[in-house]
Amino acid sequence: MPDALAIPDPDTLWQAVLARDPRPACGPFLYAVATQGVYCRPGCPSRPPLRRNVRFFPTAEAAEAEGFRACRRCDPKGERAALHAEAVRAACALIERSETIPSLAALAERAGYARHHFLRLFKEITGVTPRSYAESVRARRLAAALAEGARVAEAVAEAGFGSESRVYERPGRLLGMTPGAARRGGHGETIRVAVAASPFGPLLVGATERGVCFLGFGEDEAALRGDLGRRFPAARIEEAPEALAATVRAVVAFLEEPKAALALPLDLRGTAFQRRVWEALMRIPFGETRHYAEVAEAIGAPAAVRAVARACARNPVSLAVPCHRVVGKDGDLTGYRWGLARKRALLAKERAGAGPARRGAAG
Repeated sequence: MPDALAIPDPDTLWQAVLARDPRPACGPFLYAVATQGVYCRPGCPSRPPLRRNVRFFPTAEAAEAEGFRACRRCDPKGERAALHAEAVRAACALIERSETIPSLAALAERAGYARHHFLRLFKEITGVTPRSYAESVRARRLAAALAEGARVAEAVAEAGFGSESRVYERPGRLLGMTPGAARRGGHGETIRVAVAASPFGPLLVGATERGVCFLGFGEDEAALRGDLGRRFPAARIEEAPEALAATVRAVVAFLEEPKAALALPLDLRGTAFQRRVWEALMRIPFGETRHYAEVAEAIGAPAAVRAVARACARNPVSLAVPCHRVVGKDGDLTGYRWGLARKRALLAKERAGAGPARRGAAG
């Protein structure tokens, strides 16, 4: 039976089916199995059919026009995936408006799924467990109340924590600082800063005692200082060009001619999910790139592509956490806080500095 999808080399599609490749390099397509009357995605986990029984189609509509029906396992039309996403969105909304953390059993029952199945769906779509999501909601409420000047005890109660001790057990994970410091907008902390010229424009480095907490470039000095100030509105900003001289030299040298990943001591402050993304970015080999979907898969949250993109956009320490190494699936540079021209230049310099072997492995 002839294939319904005309391509120069049908074997390419067949090899993608055998490999169960969910995102084949040849582009999206569907395959149908004549003996079963169904059509599937190339990544379908079903047992591979015989080649003589397979036909290829460009769209679900084309396959259905030939009398084939959608596979229930791989959901080629995305109908089941849409239902799953809606169930998780409803669960997130319930968590957001609840004063206490709803139990997994209650969330699953409301969604109409078994507990273990709902837990898996929630993690696939959001990248975290329901409890982790709920804890991030409470942390966000706590941070908002503290920023408005509420007393720590009152803010803790309003956010839904049983006691202050539960917050102080892990303040870094919840807020990136102690509740008192968050309430004071960084008051009591000292951020040492240094400004320098770089090949990509003005460079501003900010660091606490623990490490670099801000790294920005390519804007005028006032804009860079304003960005830092919004992150630490009440912190003491201390000019420290000599103390940060080595750090600044390392960053400038990297921008001039990157030859290896920029390794700096860091003071990263973000949600648990954001830190997972940032850690994954630091594992991308020098001279290579990854798609947002690949980063999502690397942190065990393949459906959380948009959340990964948001975490990249909120990265406070550019270059050291190399968000510039993440690109769109089609190779498009997508967005970059410091401009697409600088992102393009950075990637080109890294590939040149990585050598032929590494460039051949770049995404």
